[in-house]
Amino acid sequence: MSTFIDLTVRKTLADTLAQNEITTPTAVQAQVIPAVFEEKNLIFSSETGTGKTYAFLLPLMTRLLNEREKQTAEKIQPTPQPRIIIVAPTHELASQIKQETDFLAKAEGKEAHENLKIKSMLCIGGASITRQIDALKTKPQIIAGGPARLLELIHLKKLKTQQVFALVLDEVDRLLSPELRDITTELIKAIDSQYQLIACSATIKQNHIKILQEASGRTIENIMMPKENVLERNITHYALHAEKRNKIDTLRSLITAEKPERVLVFSAETGQIANIVEKLKYKKINCMGLHAKTDKVERKKAIDDFRSGKCRILVTSDLAARGLDIGDITHIIQMDVPSNEDFFVHRAGRTARAGKTGINIVIGDEYELRQLAKLEKKLGIVIYPKVLYGGKLISPPQD
Repeated sequence: MSTFIDLTVRKTLADTLAQNEITTPTAVQAQVIPAVFEEKNLIFSSETGTGKTYAFLLPLMTRLLNEREKQTAEKIQPTPQPRIIIVAPTHELASQIKQETDFLAKAEGKEAHENLKIKSMLCIGGASITRQIDALKTKPQIIAGGPARLLELIHLKKLKTQQVFALVLDEVDRLLSPELRDITTELIKAIDSQYQLIACSATIKQNHIKILQEASGRTIENIMMPKENVLERNITHYALHAEKRNKIDTLRSLITAEKPERVLVFSAETGQIANIVEKLKYKKINCMGLHAKTDKVERKKAIDDFRSGKCRILVTSDLAARGLDIGDITHIIQMDVPSNEDFFVHRAGRTARAGKTGINIVIGDEYELRQLAKLEKKLGIVIYPKVLYGGKLISPPQD
């Protein structure tokens, strides 16, 4: 097995990962890190929870730190402009990427030369653009953000891109969905430098590669990791029948029966989230809600409280299904069956991260469970029917 040092990741970064007991690269990291070092334009795909973020962050930050170390030795002043831009489809994912970047940035230590103190910045909509413009004056080297706000700052000539050496599109399939495609492709064309283009997701289709190649005018290498069967091997799937009007009561009974340590509840209906939270709280079940229309401050608090364990139940739209990496989520509960299989995969993939196991439970009416049976066959997983009886989640009695 190779180590991060074997992959030429900077030793300080590898040592920092070791503090969190991360010492061996995952399969996708072992494949992608060398390709990033070779400065290839690439799109890569691997299942949820396999470490895609570090697959691009580690080599890019190694390159940045090595570059700045050399400039320091040669007494060359580093460029004040950003060097790496990372684009994400949601505020939560962009914020999480910035946190990972800040964690790795501490690797050089307090005693490091000023040029080796990497600074990152978050640029997302819903936050004050004036403050972000002011923050850009502090000369961050790495910027994480949403495509619309990044593009706006570029058009305002406040975000300079002439020195960007890497543009990363995380959850690229979502960034190239119909509602975000035009903004994302315009952003790709707006970067005014000879940058390396890197894109990744757990669910990539051939048309995503075609769109990227047309927008960027370059050939893009495709790294498709073989399936590790995380959905099948590490996640146990259950189906629970309930009519729509009874779903919230079923959810409450399920939570009481299972007593999950940490559970993420998904609903495709944004309007239902507040209703679910209200009814659970009425029954003295502590929980928080999260969706696209939630106030920015409340969104951050909900994620922070859930991440810290202060709140063990988070009810959310598919906003949180994309790339959110919170350890020790034991249960996923889906209040509906997504029409798109990718949403099912991303939802379920919030549990069983980094080799752990988890439980994914779908609550559906008769029609939804028929749709779920089709998904079961398509994804090659086994979904076990369950019923609530006597305060327990059990297999239905055999006729």
